[in-house]
Amino acid sequence: MNSEVRQCQNCKQEFTIEPDDFAFYEKIKVPPPTWCPECRLQRRYSWRNEWHLMRKKDVHDKEIFSLFHQDSPVKIMEVAEWYSDSWNPLQYGQDYDFSKPFFTQFKELLSRVPIMSRSLTKATNSDYSANANDVKDIYLSFGMSFVENSAHSIWGGKSKDIFDCHLYNESELCYDCVNINNCYRTLYSVDCEGCSEAMFCKNCIGCNNCFGCVNLKNKSYCIFNEPYTKDEYIKKIKELGTTSKNSVEELRKKSAEFWIKFPNKYIHGRHNVDASGDYIYNSKNAKNCWRIIGGENVKYCQNFTIEPAKDSYDHSNFGQETELIYESLIVGAGAYNVAFSVYCYPSNSNLRYCIFCQNSSNLFGCISLRNKQYCILNKQYTKEEYEALVPKIIEHMKSSGEYGEFFPMEMSPMAYNESFAFEHFPLTKEEVEKKGLVWRDSKEKHFNITMESTDVPDDIKDVDESITKEIIKCSHNGECNHECAEVFRITNQELQFYKKLNIPLPRICQNCRHYSRFALRNPSKLWHRKCMKPGCNNEFETSYAPDRPEIVYCESCYNKEVA
Repeated sequence: MNSEVRQCQNCKQEFTIEPDDFAFYEKIKVPPPTWCPECRLQRRYSWRNEWHLMRKKDVHDKEIFSLFHQDSPVKIMEVAEWYSDSWNPLQYGQDYDFSKPFFTQFKELLSRVPIMSRSLTKATNSDYSANANDVKDIYLSFGMSFVENSAHSIWGGKSKDIFDCHLYNESELCYDCVNINNCYRTLYSVDCEGCSEAMFCKNCIGCNNCFGCVNLKNKSYCIFNEPYTKDEYIKKIKELGTTSKNSVEELRKKSAEFWIKFPNKYIHGRHNVDASGDYIYNSKNAKNCWRIIGGENVKYCQNFTIEPAKDSYDHSNFGQETELIYESLIVGAGAYNVAFSVYCYPSNSNLRYCIFCQNSSNLFGCISLRNKQYCILNKQYTKEEYEALVPKIIEHMKSSGEYGEFFPMEMSPMAYNESFAFEHFPLTKEEVEKKGLVWRDSKEKHFNITMESTDVPDDIKDVDESITKEIIKCSHNGECNHECAEVFRITNQELQFYKKLNIPLPRICQNCRHYSRFALRNPSKLWHRKCMKPGCNNEFETSYAPDRPEIVYCESCYNKEVA
């Protein structure tokens, strides 16, 4: 079969379907996509709230924290009740009506069947977090698996004692870092692997006791890439005053000015074979992927926190023993042959168009089912009845142009500006409403502020437990474009961590801190560029846009350059 160039039904731009793509679609028995990869990603992300918790009344009219806004049409249950046997989602089952489009019927079912208030499984003492599994003692942390004692962090796996970090794996006692792997006591660092006792480092591998360094490999006791003796290093670090917030901000600025002088490899990733995209590790044949760990034969996939994941296309978020996943979001932990589904984990197989289903198989258009099989629109069928009816439904959906398409953005229970799509594909309120999507303005906030950010002690040694009783005003004062919460508090959990690592307290709220880290992460978009090393003609696809100030090298030139 040859490649085909098609026009996206949504953006009208051309995109190419390769022979391997057609082979995958045939294997999983779905029609080729009609939307381009970028529009498909935007559509999926419109169904995910990445890190916002909101208050919403549950089915008992009790106000609880949720991923869904109070005005969202869905009904919610607190996590523990949703998992309990106190209710039966099959009671909402309905017959399939061949006189109506499938999505119309599914939308009706979605408005009636209660769903989980926050996407969580196997969570202990983690009431203020979501989009997580196998976690303990996490607070305002999201998108993580097998993480313990964490706060204000997003996207991590197999780690503990992680605060204010984004993109991390197999790390411990780390703070204010972006994209770190197998790191220990690493602070204010970016794109580091196998480092310990490091501060303000970038693109360092296997380093320990390094400060402000960039592109170093297996080095110790270096400051801004200059080697020191152990005693000299310890003395110099004390002189830098890293327990002071004012000193830290000056050092952050100085480090960024130093980093920009050095080349960057065109891709963030190691231990890959035939990979394209960014933030890819331990993967093979991973094409146009972003933030993938342990992927094999995957394409247009994003955010796998736990490996492995194989033979999948357009699979966003989760991973962990998954295979044959297509056009799905937050599907993982043993999932097999799942398509067009959201929030389905663990141990599902042969699902189509399902939401919040667990430990189930052979479901079509179902919501909130656990330990079930052979159900359609939450109605139970025999195996024979199910296998006879599903092909008829698929043919009906094909005739209406629905089968093969993910859930429409218009059906999402989230406003566009509450969703993950807004972060990756920002639109104005007018643009959102013109597309027929929902936009929700923030309500005016009123807080009983007890401390100005300027009154927070500069040095951590001057902070005592009384700080945990204060409502601190964010120094951004709601005037930034970072969804500023305007105030924040320091919890006992945070204070103990800051004291342990001698970290000065923050002056901005958790939302503004999130955005400051997002700025250090490359976008999930590729540009065709040429290596900037003089004399090299190698070309590549990279997430470094052409107008950015960084020096970008091909892998060969970069490897020759680094220490």
